[in-house]
Amino acid sequence: MQRFLVLTLASLAVIVPPGVFGGPQPLSDPVPVKILKGDIVVMAVPFVRAPRTYDPHDRPTMLEGIPVPLASSGAYARLQYMQPVGDGSGRLAISDIRGVLYLVDADGQNLTSYLDLRDSAPDFDGSIFPNEAGLLGFAFHPEFGMRGAPGYGRFYTGYSSGRDSGVADYLDMSEFGHEDVLREWIAEDPSASVFSGTSRPLLRVGQFAPNHNIGTLAFNVAARPGEPDHGKLYICIGDGGGAFDPYDHGQSLDNPLGAILRIDPLAQSPGRAYGIPADNPFVSTKGAAPEIWAYGLRHPQHFSFDRGGRMFINDIGQNQVEEVNIGVSGGNYGWRLREGTFLTGYGAGLGLTADVYPLGNARGDFIYPVAQYDHDEGNAVSSGHVYHGDGIPQLRGQYVAADIVTGRMFYFDAGSVRPGEPALLQELRVVIDGEEQPLIEAVGYANTYAPGTRRVDLRLGIDNDGELYLLTKGDGWIRKLVSVGSESGSESNESGP
Repeated sequence: MQRFLVLTLASLAVIVPPGVFGGPQPLSDPVPVKILKGDIVVMAVPFVRAPRTYDPHDRPTMLEGIPVPLASSGAYARLQYMQPVGDGSGRLAISDIRGVLYLVDADGQNLTSYLDLRDSAPDFDGSIFPNEAGLLGFAFHPEFGMRGAPGYGRFYTGYSSGRDSGVADYLDMSEFGHEDVLREWIAEDPSASVFSGTSRPLLRVGQFAPNHNIGTLAFNVAARPGEPDHGKLYICIGDGGGAFDPYDHGQSLDNPLGAILRIDPLAQSPGRAYGIPADNPFVSTKGAAPEIWAYGLRHPQHFSFDRGGRMFINDIGQNQVEEVNIGVSGGNYGWRLREGTFLTGYGAGLGLTADVYPLGNARGDFIYPVAQYDHDEGNAVSSGHVYHGDGIPQLRGQYVAADIVTGRMFYFDAGSVRPGEPALLQELRVVIDGEEQPLIEAVGYANTYAPGTRRVDLRLGIDNDGELYLLTKGDGWIRKLVSVGSESGSESNESGP
C-alpha cells in the first residue's frame, strides 16, 4: 500500500499528496449538485436580545502539550440553544455557552438570568476553548412542572470542566485535556424566574483536546408516561477533539466519545449516579459502555426529535462533508471510516488524508445520511428541526438545518427521507432588515478561525408551537421566522448589557 507523508502539529495535518501513487482517487467535488434557492421565503423579525457576555481570557488552552491562543472573538453573546421549558408555562430557555441559562416568556418579554454556572457550578470552566467549551447543552425533565412526580423541578446541563475538578467516569487520565460534565439541578420552585435549589454531578467524561465536546441534551418529546422512552435523557458527545479522530473513538464502544448516550437520570445503576436503561443496545456487549445508544459520529453537536419521535442528528464533518442522519438505536454512522456517503482515507486504506473517496460497493454495516452537503456550500452544520408550526404553512413538515459559518439554511421533506439516499436540499430564503439577503451580510462578524473573513455563528431555536428562531452570536439577537408580510413577533425586546 502506498503511503502519504504526514506531518502533524497539534492534531492538524499537513499532507503531502501522493502524486503518481496508485489506489483510490480522491474526489475533488464530493457533492457536485449545487444547492439552489427554494421557493419558500421567510422573514426574520426581532424577538429578544440576550445580555452581552464576554469570553474569559485568563490563560491559553493546551493542545498536545502546546500552548494555543484562545480562539476568542467579539461575539456579543454566544447563544447556543433555545427550547421550551415544557412545564405548561410557555416559557423558553436560552443558553449562552459562556455560562448563562436564561428564561423568557413566550412573547419575548421578561428575560431573566435563571442560572449562571460561573457562580453556581464549582467545576465549570469556560476558558478551555471559548468557541466550543462552556455551557454546551441543557434539558428540562418532562415532569419538571408536575408537582409530586419523580422529575419535578429537575433539569440538566452539560458543560466543560478542568481535568482536576473530579474523577471522570471514563478517560480519567486523558492527557492535556478536560472533562465533559453532566449535572442535575433540582429547583425548589420550578415556576420561579431565578433558580434556587441543589445540584449533583451525574456523569464525567475525559477529553484529550478542547473541542468536540458534549452538546445537545434532550428527552424524546413524543414519549408518553409508561412508554420505555419516557424520561430517558439523550446526550451527544463528540469524538474527543483534534482532527481526524486520532484515537479512533468514533469506532470504539469502550467509551462514550463519538456517540449519543441514553440514560435514566432518575434511577441509579451499580457504580453510577444514574440508571442504564435495560433496552439500551449495548447493555449485554462485553467491554462496551452501556450508556451508548448510537456511535460512529464525529461531532454531533446538535440533534432533535420531531413530534413523531424520530431523532435527526446533525454531524459536523472534517474537511469535506456535512451530514444529517436519522437516529437508530445501536446504529454505527461510520466515522472515522466514512464521511457522508464517502470513504475517508482510513476507510479507503490510505490512512490519514483530508480527501474523501467513492464509496463504491464498500457500504459496510453503517447508517448513511438522509442529507449531506460539501464545503462548496457551507462549512459546518449546526442545529436543525422539523418545522411543525402554523405560521409558515409552506414550510410544515420540512427539516430545516443551519450552517454555522455561512448562515445558510437548507430544507428538505422530512417525511420522505431514507438513510443512504440523500435528499435534494434547497436553500431557505430570508428577508431580514427589510430585504432578502444572505445572513452573513446582515449579521456576520469577524471570523477568528479564518482572519479576514466573516461568520454568522447561526443556531436554530424552537418554541412550544414548533415555530423556528435564528440565534446569532455576533449580535446576540434571537429572531423569529414568520411568513413574509406577517407582523407576528415584530416587537423588539432588547435586554440591557
